[in-house]
Amino acid sequence: MLERITPVILTYNEEANIERVLERLRWARDIVVMDSYSTDGTLSILERYPNVRCFQRKFDSHANQWNFAITQTGIETDWILALDADYVLTEKLVDELGSLAFNREVKGYSASFLYCVFGKPLRGSLYPAVTVLYNKNFAAYVQDGHTQRIQIEGKVGSLKAEILHDDRKPLSSWLRAQDKYMDLEADIISQSEFGSLGFNDCVRKLILPGPILTFFYCLLYKKGILDGWAGLFYATQRTVAEFILSMKLIQRKIALKEIK
Repeated sequence: MLERITPVILTYNEEANIERVLERLRWARDIVVMDSYSTDGTLSILERYPNVRCFQRKFDSHANQWNFAITQTGIETDWILALDADYVLTEKLVDELGSLAFNREVKGYSASFLYCVFGKPLRGSLYPAVTVLYNKNFAAYVQDGHTQRIQIEGKVGSLKAEILHDDRKPLSSWLRAQDKYMDLEADIISQSEFGSLGFNDCVRKLILPGPILTFFYCLLYKKGILDGWAGLFYATQRTVAEFILSMKLIQRKIALKEIK
């Protein structure tokens, strides 16, 4: 029932990704793009698509951007397909959305991802399933660390088909983003007791084990070694992210001792 769904996308300097995403959304009568004042070619690309309505809002948090997008942009359908600007739909997923029989008890659907490096799908990744399809009348976003988490009032089902996570932006852009993201993660982890954290964040709070375990987990357990250079790139990338987090946690420990 594609006519009952409105795709919503958040963007900021996504000229490397947004066209591939929009090409897989030609079925949509209305697409809402919530842009944070992009300075690259993103807006020029959006203008090529007559089914896109672009709104701009100064970024303060992911949760606020999403909540504004789904409540303040005149979306007429109840169902929202919430996409990051590097989420590329597969034909199987579009077919599944078209044949989906909406259940009154189910207010949202999560999807799993095929993580891509330079367009190559990996055998495994650390990227979790995300609730991407939901009834906006029963949904609201809250900030959770560096990103947003959606709260659904009702049951959440699972889509069978996967979405491609395919970010083609340069490595420098990724590093800048990780610097910001890990500041937020470090604030939460450093201020929390072990008992209030999940297993993964408990390991991260120990500082040294996190990056080392991440590398071997991605390369061996997630079979990245079988994906060649792309798998090695991903394992190294995730390890670098964890090292950035570790450095920020150490920095906070040093600052705390200086204050005392």
